[in-house]
Amino acid sequence: MTVAHNSPSGSNVRGLTRRGLLARAMAAGATFVVGSGFVAARDAAWAVETTTLKPATMATLIQMARDIYPHDRIADRYYAIAVKGYDTAEKAQMVEEGITGLNLVAKAQGFDDYLSAGWEKDRVTMLRMIEHTPFFQTVRAGLVTGLYNQKEIWPVFGYEGESFSHGGYIERGFNDIDWL
Repeated sequence: MTVAHNSPSGSNVRGLTRRGLLARAMAAGATFVVGSGFVAARDAAWAVETTTLKPATMATLIQMARDIYPHDRIADRYYAIAVKGYDTAEKAQMVEEGITGLNLVAKAQGFDDYLSAGWEKDRVTMLRMIEHTPFFQTVRAGLVTGLYNQKEIWPVFGYEGESFSHGGYIERGFNDIDWL
């Protein structure tokens, strides 16, 4: 579905609406929809806007985060939140170069790019090839706090949060270990 709209220059331009773009991407089976300045989920349940990184770079970074710390019960939007901090002028060059390097590794493995590798096993193999790089180590380390400090996902892991304000852990489940 195309619609006519005015561009910032005032000329009449035919283009896709966001809804049309999302519909086409879903029909094509894309995991992420990459548009001009945004990355969205295939099911359009969430989107993240990019300011300095290319949207394709952000989509690759989100998939990379999921492959480094895979949790099937955590939605991609939490991974997007975790890596949004790399969308800054200070970090953009390092991330763009790191993703370019990762995509070169993917090409050497026979894929168009990292995202085109459909199997997690293949993507993990590629990540192991770059795990010694400062880019990989920076992203991996940043995910520890970027992902696991999100209070919304704590219940998935059974973590109730800090206990100091509730009198500590002794009276709040410290001795409730039933699996040992």
